[in-house]
Amino acid sequence: MSQLKEVVVCITGASSGIGEALAYAFAKQGAKLILCARNVEKLEQVSANCGAAAEVIIHPIDLSDYKDIETSFTPVLNRVGHIDILINNAGISQRATVAESTIAVDEKIMNLNYFGVVALTRLILPTMMQRRSGHMVVISSVAGYVSTSHRSAYAASKHAVRAWFDSLRSEVFKLNIHVTVICPGYINTDISKHALNETASNYGKMDENQAKGMSAEECANKIVKAIEQQKSELIIGGAETKAILLKRFLPSVLEKKLRTIIPN
Repeated sequence: MSQLKEVVVCITGASSGIGEALAYAFAKQGAKLILCARNVEKLEQVSANCGAAAEVIIHPIDLSDYKDIETSFTPVLNRVGHIDILINNAGISQRATVAESTIAVDEKIMNLNYFGVVALTRLILPTMMQRRSGHMVVISSVAGYVSTSHRSAYAASKHAVRAWFDSLRSEVFKLNIHVTVICPGYINTDISKHALNETASNYGKMDENQAKGMSAEECANKIVKAIEQQKSELIIGGAETKAILLKRFLPSVLEKKLRTIIPN
């Protein structure tokens, strides 16, 4: 019997990409799902794809409106009573230089990738502390270690959530609450299509590296396994993940290499 059977799992950004793949992976394990995203139609399709036997609640929410999260999410929390595993997956990327873009790009990215994540985690944390049980998961990125051209705000947001959740881990370990930070590299999703350009509009293109990346299904399976094993961190991807080691041990070599990369 799966150790995830009947476990209540909340996944944000569940309408596509890694979040959608996670929904299917957890559904196969018999978990009870709360699927969150802005697009109700897509959430309904994901719920249907989980299978008739899956127990699924869909909840449309805009996490970038982080000041309203308590009002918008509390009814769901009251309905289910508690959440065993929170997976903060919702996020948005960037394809614009610092000089070309405005502060609106930084605000839009940080509101969703950082403040929305922090606000939802803060809301759910007290129930985990009361029960002395729970698991917080956040999807950071290889960009949470290595900042590259055209990704300034995105990299900043992913650095920020990794640091925030590392601090949280130290604070709650005595309460039997686990914290896992996931750092994917190139995963074959539409993240580049939905990334923000210099005007804070959709970039609208599939990156070549993204298209050649690991499948969302394989990524999701690795994430589920890391959660089951209560890992503190998981770095997922291909050769691009080696940049983290270069950043640590040969930073000047990495810096020179990144200057030669033309973002796509």
